[in-house]
Amino acid sequence: MPQVSSELGFADRLGAWKARWGIGRMSYLVPPGLYAIGDPGADDPVVVTANYKMSYDLVRRALAGRRVWLLVLETHGINVWCAAGKGTFGTVELVQRIWQTGLHQVVQHRLLLLPILGAPGVAAHVIKQGTGFGVRYATIRATDLPEFLDNGMVTTPAMRELTFTLRERLVLVPVELVSSLPATLAIVAVLVAAGLLAGSPLAPAAAYLGGVAAGAAVTPLLLPWLPTRSFAVKGVAAGMAWSLLWYLLAGGSGWDRTTAVAAFLCLPAVSSFYALNFTGSTPFTSRSGVKKEMRRSLPAMGLAVLAGIIVWLAGRFV
Repeated sequence: MPQVSSELGFADRLGAWKARWGIGRMSYLVPPGLYAIGDPGADDPVVVTANYKMSYDLVRRALAGRRVWLLVLETHGINVWCAAGKGTFGTVELVQRIWQTGLHQVVQHRLLLLPILGAPGVAAHVIKQGTGFGVRYATIRATDLPEFLDNGMVTTPAMRELTFTLRERLVLVPVELVSSLPATLAIVAVLVAAGLLAGSPLAPAAAYLGGVAAGAAVTPLLLPWLPTRSFAVKGVAAGMAWSLLWYLLAGGSGWDRTTAVAAFLCLPAVSSFYALNFTGSTPFTSRSGVKKEMRRSLPAMGLAVLAGIIVWLAGRFV
């Protein structure tokens, strides 16, 4: 049985940093199977996790100094919660993995400890019928596992609470920025060319980059304080703030009216678009809610950008 260390080395930390920046994110995984932490025996607990390496590393680090079996499911490098929604951290995979690893011969008890966020993908009664193993949902965070185990496997209210703190939002910003990079570079190149025609080569590109930052970075960080529950509207609010700041910094009082109108139409729309992208990284939006908001807001964003471009061109050539 593979025995793994609970200590994270330089390669583990570098890999996590790269994944946070979207570098090799979809290939950051470990082989599924049964692993030993410490020197577990037949009576020691079995903790189940996904084969996304960051999830795997968080769990094994949290279980340092303990004797635990770690059953890793094939989720194709997707974290527990997202994999549960996709069905890969699910009933069929768990049943198959139990039989493939010979878990019945490894442990005498018949209890699996699953992360709470994996519950949407797992039918506990089917697992019991198909394998004889019962399922207990332990905690949301891996860091709470030691207390859970020491507390007689009792889940406290705090272990069930899903947080989304400033730090937790901050670590998601890099991957949002990197994922937008190809489109951003292409648009910046177009804006630089347009700026050359207007006599200010960098101004349109700088304004656009500010709009991207307002949606992809500022909106996530200020998420609880921006108005309404709509991510699109939150992005508009951040974009309007950036538009006003850009107007003041770039000498907007000397602009012609069409340039000012174009800026206040386009920049909030850009910010809103990238803020809406962030819905996939949050713990409190539903799939149906995201789709509904996209149907309503994306046409409005497109119309705002189109109107801004038309107004700006009209000011230049009409």
